[in-house]
Amino acid sequence: MSLKKIIGAIYKADTDYNLIQNGDRICVGVSGGKDSILLLYALSIYQKAAKRISGKEFSVIGIHLEMGFSDMDFTEVRKFMKEHDIEYIDYPTKLYDILQLHPNQKNGNIQCSLCSTLKKGAIVKAAQEYNCNKTAFAHHADDAIETLFMNMIYGGRISTFTPAMYLKNSGMGFIRPFVYVYEDEIKNTIRHEQLPVVKSTCPNDGFTKRQDTKELLANIYQTYPFAKKNFLTSLSNQEQIKLWVKGEDWENTNKQLDIQSYI
Repeated sequence: MSLKKIIGAIYKADTDYNLIQNGDRICVGVSGGKDSILLLYALSIYQKAAKRISGKEFSVIGIHLEMGFSDMDFTEVRKFMKEHDIEYIDYPTKLYDILQLHPNQKNGNIQCSLCSTLKKGAIVKAAQEYNCNKTAFAHHADDAIETLFMNMIYGGRISTFTPAMYLKNSGMGFIRPFVYVYEDEIKNTIRHEQLPVVKSTCPNDGFTKRQDTKELLANIYQTYPFAKKNFLTSLSNQEQIKLWVKGEDWENTNKQLDIQSYI
């Protein structure tokens, strides 16, 4: 996927889910990975296009939470953002120190769920300090599908994250402009645009339940290539949702159904 198509996918997500409004100041949480680097760059371009085409004005700032992991050099990222006139901040934290104090009781590793919670709190705090009313996460289409499967496998529920949400207690909006972008499209665009990426040195990187689910889905796609698009479509296919409801009156609930649905 070209950068132009990435911008088009952001526009579609913005149009479908009303992600960005006039006057927004949006913080992009920058981990250094391909997803967040591309999101910040693409949103900065979309910002200019939206102003020119529709008159919608908003601002974007990239905020990198300094987790404390070793050997992560953001020099090239800072240089790239400066060259492209993109506002960017390195925000110091003690998150890794805190995570090491509360390891997983079973294996002694850092807890991914705790890390996620702490990072969300830290990015909200940083975003508020820089006068942002929204935070953009770089979760993409594959992330949404993986989350759906993880919730079914490990949580017994059919759910995934939403393209947009609002937390009253913090007054912060969260948006995911990449919900129509697949991971392989991000990889291709990163290579084509030669964007700087910082490899994660998190000790859990590549050894998570999400990685297991990613590999499970890769096997499914190898046999059923069309499933990837259908899985994404199913997340917004509200007209064809049918789940069990306890206590329903069977006759009233199902009398309108075509007999073919049982065959």
